[in-house]
Amino acid sequence: MALNDNFINAIRNIVKSEQFYINEPMSKHTTFNIGGPADYLIFPANIEETVAVFNTIREFDMPFTIIGNGSNVLVLDNGIRGAVVKFHAPMSYKRQDGNKIIAGAGAYLKHVCQFAQECGLSGMEFACGIPGSLGGAVFMNAGAYDGEMKNIVTQVKTVTQSGEVLTYGADQLDFGYRHSVFQDNGQAIAEITIELQTGDKNQIQAKMDDFNQRRESKQPLELPSAGSTFKRPQGYYAGTLIDQTGLKGLSVGGAQISTKHAGFVVNSGNATAKDVLDLIKAVQDEVYRKNGVRLHPEVRIIGE
Repeated sequence: MALNDNFINAIRNIVKSEQFYINEPMSKHTTFNIGGPADYLIFPANIEETVAVFNTIREFDMPFTIIGNGSNVLVLDNGIRGAVVKFHAPMSYKRQDGNKIIAGAGAYLKHVCQFAQECGLSGMEFACGIPGSLGGAVFMNAGAYDGEMKNIVTQVKTVTQSGEVLTYGADQLDFGYRHSVFQDNGQAIAEITIELQTGDKNQIQAKMDDFNQRRESKQPLELPSAGSTFKRPQGYYAGTLIDQTGLKGLSVGGAQISTKHAGFVVNSGNATAKDVLDLIKAVQDEVYRKNGVRLHPEVRIIGE
C-alpha cells in the first residue's frame, strides 16, 4: 500500500511522535514476536485522541485494525494494510472511585490487579497472571482460576468507527466463553470500570502470589507465545488432548508445541506466522483423527 502523506500529517497533528510509526514490524509489538509490518501503527493516549484518530481514518477511507497489548494475536507474515490502532502504555491510566477502579484500555491487566491490591480491593486476583491489556481481557472475556472478566466489569466506554463515544452497562456486554459484544460490533474498547469488594491487602497479595506461582510452574513463560493457543473444547482440555495424542514438542520451523504445556504454541526461534499456522493445522488434524475432537484457535489471526 502506497503511503499517504496527507494521512501521515493529519495523524501527526493528533498524537505525539512516539505514538506513531510507519511501516513498523508487528513482531516488535506482539508477545509472539511474529508479524510483518503495519503501514501505520498508532497509539492513542485517551478517548479524545481515539475519537480524532478514528475520524481521520474515516476521512481518508483507511482500512484499520484494533489491537490491545498484542498478547493474543498472530500477525501474518505480510503484515497489516492500513492503520493499526493499538491500546497500550500511552492509554494505561488507573484511578480508584470507592470500590471501583476506572482504567484505560491499554493498562496491563497485571498492573490493574496490583493497583486493586494497593487500594485494598479484592475480586480480580484471578486475572493477575493473564498476559495482556485490560481492554484485550474485556474483548476476550479473559478468565483463569474460576474467575472471568464478566464477574467484575460493570461499564465499558467505547469509540465507534464513526468517532462516537458510547457507554455500555454490564447487561449489554454479552459476555460468554472467550466472547464479548465487542467481537461483533467492531468498536474500540477505550475505558473500563471494574467493581470489587474491600479486602485485606495481605490476603489479596498472598492469593495473587499463589496464582502467579502456579502459572509459572505450569506455563512456558520463558519463550514468546500468544498464550493459550486453542479454545477449550466442551468436555476436554486442549492441552491434555494434545499431550495424549503425543504431540508435545512437535515443531514446524521455529514454531513448537511447548514441552512444558501442550496447550501453548511457542516461538522457539525466528518462527514465521506460516510456521505457526502449519503447526496449528497439524495439531488440529491429528487430534481430530485420533480423538474425533475439533480444536479451534483462541488466538486472533490478523493481517495478510
